Amino acid sequence: MLRKIISSGIAVSALNMAFAQDSLTKPSLIISGSADVYYKYDFGKSKSNNLTSFTNSHNTFEPGMASVKFDYKTPKVELVTDLGFGKRAKEFSYTDDGISAAIKQLYISYSPASWLKFTAGSWSTHVGYEVLDAYLNRNYSMSYMFTNGPFSHTGVKGEANYGPHGLMIGLANPTDYKYVPDGFINKKAFIAQYSFAPSDVFKAYFNYVNSENIDTTKTKQYDVVFTSKLSDHFNLAFNGTYNNTSIYLGNKAYDKNKNWWGSALYLNFDASSHFGLTLREEYFSDKDGLKVYSSSPVGGTVIASTLSANFKVDNFIFIPELRIDKASKYLFTNKNSNPSKTASNILLAAVYQF
Repeated sequence: MLRKIISSGIAVSALNMAFAQDSLTKPSLIISGSADVYYKYDFGKSKSNNLTSFTNSHNTFEPGMASVKFDYKTPKVELVTDLGFGKRAKEFSYTDDGISAAIKQLYISYSPASWLKFTAGSWSTHVGYEVLDAYLNRNYSMSYMFTNGPFSHTGVKGEANYGPHGLMIGLANPTDYKYVPDGFINKKAFIAQYSFAPSDVFKAYFNYVNSENIDTTKTKQYDVVFTSKLSDHFNLAFNGTYNNTSIYLGNKAYDKNKNWWGSALYLNFDASSHFGLTLREEYFSDKDGLKVYSSSPVGGTVIASTLSANFKVDNFIFIPELRIDKASKYLFTNKNSNPSKTASNILLAAVYQF
């Protein structure tokens, strides 16, 4: 009798192991997506006061982006097809035309070991704290650093992890180009990231991009992101970035003394799972006139303060937002169409993710 019980137990255990192994090796397909819409009112009554991504409007209701992501996984291989439709996706894929602009991400990854992964295709950049998809940001409007930093990379990369340490290196097309125009196929970008994440309490990311661009410039960008969870209700993040741009002067000579840089602090408070507040304070320096001051005879700086509330019900987020941008030089216009150093707006956004 005892022998039968033991034999039965062994058989059941073997059967459970077989089912467990089958569940681990069985491919899976995860489909997810999101949609966002917003209304914005600029107190200067001009959409030209908007100098950051995705919210170039005044006193209108605007669709942001409808997105759908297909993530197919086997134990060793992952295929991701991430599509977006709308103005937000079009601005993100500004180097593409037609249906190609709908491709946010398209890549294949192979993991020969649990600590090692190789990826080929197109993916969102590792640089910065903010990302394209609205539901993943606590502020709806974007920072100056996000707007002027890399959006995506297309190429190959390898990622390795050892405990809390992570390392990524890759070779890609010129920044933001999925398809490189004829005559520029020899231009490439080197990308890298080192991450340190000992726990949820503190995480650090050190990012780098060195790109030859099709406008004949060369850029090197150094970027850091720190996040810290101070309590169940309060966490903060910091993003700092520095970009050095070498402008081609002809005869194989470059002006390497042009740069822009920025830093932003994100203060996040969650009173409950249904309500939170985020204050973003950003300083953006463009004293060489490479970005927002490109049409000005002299460069300058901008300080942007953005306060956003997040009301959450299930997968729905309602975001009312107040933003004030203060420039060191005349960069904006007021309601009388006169030059101004200050711009402000209110914004209401609705975001849903599934």
